[in-house]
Amino acid sequence: MLIIIFGMIAFTVAGAYWLARGAGEKRLVLAQNPDGPRAFGCAMAWLAIRSDDAESVIEAMRLEAATPCNWNSGIGAVYDDWLGAARIFVSPPVDGWTFVVGLPLPHPLGSGFVDKCTPLLVELGGRFDEVQYYFSYPPIDYYAWARVKDGRLVRAFAVSDEGIIWNKGRPSKEERALGLKLFELRGVRGRKGDAGGELILHPTEDHVMRLANRWSIDPTILCEEHAPVGLGYIAVPPHGWRAERLRKAA
Repeated sequence: MLIIIFGMIAFTVAGAYWLARGAGEKRLVLAQNPDGPRAFGCAMAWLAIRSDDAESVIEAMRLEAATPCNWNSGIGAVYDDWLGAARIFVSPPVDGWTFVVGLPLPHPLGSGFVDKCTPLLVELGGRFDEVQYYFSYPPIDYYAWARVKDGRLVRAFAVSDEGIIWNKGRPSKEERALGLKLFELRGVRGRKGDAGGELILHPTEDHVMRLANRWSIDPTILCEEHAPVGLGYIAVPPHGWRAERLRKAA
């Protein structure tokens, strides 16, 4: 199911890209009057990067065709049914954090796919003091989070309706405080049936937002009071972020 869903997302990314190109400027109108933060996060992927320089973030991530826009246009674009599949919003800074928001961000997809998420996070971690990754997509019970500090991936986790697909580093104290613990039934891993394998208290979208609030900022509660008015950017993601299956050895 996970492979099918993300295959559909990848197809939509390509379709949306060509539709947007064909529709020209009439399809995407970006307001450039500075405004304050707008809430986001539900059914969305995003990075929180410790930086006050959106332009440096755009350069580091190799985003293309970056165009200034305000919060309202940027968040509206990434949530649009068509544009959102082929656009990334880079926000103005909020309390020392710059957000990179959009479903085209690389996602951990399991052992059958090239891992494009970890290398991106580690590369960004070499340029910024801290980088955090979040993804919440309730329709397929997909939830993920990761944290890079001082250039080192200290924690990465993702789970879907098919089980755990990404699990690096030890659970943080913030995760444990939310009751997100992974249990192993020792001695029965190889057995079939309900008694075998691993058990996890399955996270929810609320857990993702609460963890974001402990690590940086919960984006679902952002409002104009959190930061001065400003402009961010709408950009096109690199082609290299697209999902890619691992090639089988000949």
